[in-house]
Amino acid sequence: MGLLGNETAFAQALTAQERESVMALGNRRRYPADTHLLTEGERSSHVVIMLRGWVTVSVATDRGATRLILGLRGPGELLGEMAALDLHPRSATVRALGATEAQVISGDAFRRFLALHPRVSGLVMRQLTFRLRSADQERSALASLTVLQRLAGRLTELSGPRTAGPYTPPGTTLSNGSPGAVVQLAQDELAATIGATREAVAKALRLLRTQNVVRTGNRMVEILDPALLALLAEGHQE
Repeated sequence: MGLLGNETAFAQALTAQERESVMALGNRRRYPADTHLLTEGERSSHVVIMLRGWVTVSVATDRGATRLILGLRGPGELLGEMAALDLHPRSATVRALGATEAQVISGDAFRRFLALHPRVSGLVMRQLTFRLRSADQERSALASLTVLQRLAGRLTELSGPRTAGPYTPPGTTLSNGSPGAVVQLAQDELAATIGATREAVAKALRLLRTQNVVRTGNRMVEILDPALLALLAEGHQE
């Protein structure tokens, strides 16, 4: 599973000239926290390129108001490209986690740009392929892994030493005074990242606490034993 992905962000993969040309197609917009940049089911075709801040990409589930978070996207990421290319309704909702800035480009302008720049078109196709493969992996995990495995895997991902995301502050000192990682997420938000109920996540966290793998607090999970957490994510039993 992976929320952050490991592909190079779209804007970072462009040459300086390509980046200047594509940015000139649109306008910069600012979004307050919790604002929808894109909304699942809406009929629009513009794309956005993240400039500052982080967003979640989520879809509705069969449990009514519950949503499944499919990804976290940050600076340089291209969003909304699928609806721009196939003109179908939006397949996911993109929500700002905090104050966010993005370059907004109309679908028509973006499609014309891709037609004239085959290398950039190839980058978009590669990104689409990567994200589809990642979505397949998420579905496989939902079907085959326990809640404990999925939770351990997500905490391992978000607290990794090379993670650059919105939920893990750098240079964290744990409550026992030692350096470590803290994931700043409430239990319902954690549940949304692994396709589980809040109750199931609370039960898994209790088990992890009894094994001294994590310590929990208000909107945070301290990772006390990252090695054991990684083993649990792989299905090893304590």
